[in-house]
Amino acid sequence: MSRLHVVSGKGGTGKTTVAAALALALAAEGKRALLVEVEGRQGIAQLFEAEALPYEERKIAVAPGGGEVYALAIDAERALLDYLQMFYKLGSAGRALKKIGAIDFATTIAPGLRDVLLTGKACEAVRRKDRTGRFVYDYVVMDAPPTGRVTRFLNVNDEVAGLARIGPIHNQAQAVMRVLKSPETAVHFVTLLEEMPVQETADGIAELRAAGLPVGGVVINMVRPEILDEAAVEAAANGRRPEVARALAHALERTGSGGARRAGLAEPLVDPLLRQAREHTERLALEHRGRADVARLGLPTYELELLGDGVDLAGLYRMARELRKQFARGEASERQGVSG
Repeated sequence: MSRLHVVSGKGGTGKTTVAAALALALAAEGKRALLVEVEGRQGIAQLFEAEALPYEERKIAVAPGGGEVYALAIDAERALLDYLQMFYKLGSAGRALKKIGAIDFATTIAPGLRDVLLTGKACEAVRRKDRTGRFVYDYVVMDAPPTGRVTRFLNVNDEVAGLARIGPIHNQAQAVMRVLKSPETAVHFVTLLEEMPVQETADGIAELRAAGLPVGGVVINMVRPEILDEAAVEAAANGRRPEVARALAHALERTGSGGARRAGLAEPLVDPLLRQAREHTERLALEHRGRADVARLGLPTYELELLGDGVDLAGLYRMARELRKQFARGEASERQGVSG
């Protein structure tokens, strides 16, 4: 499995939540994962019900089986100071540049420089080893920019390497691209079963492939459960009121006390429920079409159900368990395919 997992997706698809769940899933059974945020929104801290993350790697959760999840909110200014110290040994001079606003000026007038710093910091964490020669983190998960910007964000080091032909900047950019374009990396897309997110996912995958960046899988988020059987779906879709009324009355008879008397409550509920059922069937039809479009992309696909009460910490762990199970099934299928 890849060591750097980049998670992108159209705004509103829940990419930050999926990135957090993925980090928990990968850290299971004693592994260590680093969850990296690059957009400065402190979304990771909110999900884990923690204080705002400082610019340092901090343990934020314990995964099932005793693994650990660390988190880092990368700040472009601080990353540039690290970079200047690493390559030019500026020390206090770098801090002086920050005081007079030069660091902020540099990252503002050169947006590409900001992306270089953010990706470089994440890739450094992927390569970092301890004194025994073991990797500090088994996995790094990056909550990346949305689909429309992710290819340029990841590929900016290629442009920088081309502009700076020699020297530490060129070498650093090349080192980052070696990680980003290697089998160590997988870029995943989070989508909903709706037309625009699915189309943006398809476009994003095509852009990544054109740039030579590694595509991972597709996570379909917020999937609604199918709560009606086929007969009820057909009746609701066609507005067959008597059949829906009888089904509802029968359901009320079987619940609670009051027996047949409760069946009389069904009539006033039929029309509102019929409208809801029709909307539900229309939504399911839309999701079926979206699922078919995702399947045509030919990538590993994972599905996460819509959590009706929103995503709290318990919901995040539930999502992580589901991703873990689906990963295991996918790996078992791959092994079976190879042995067959």
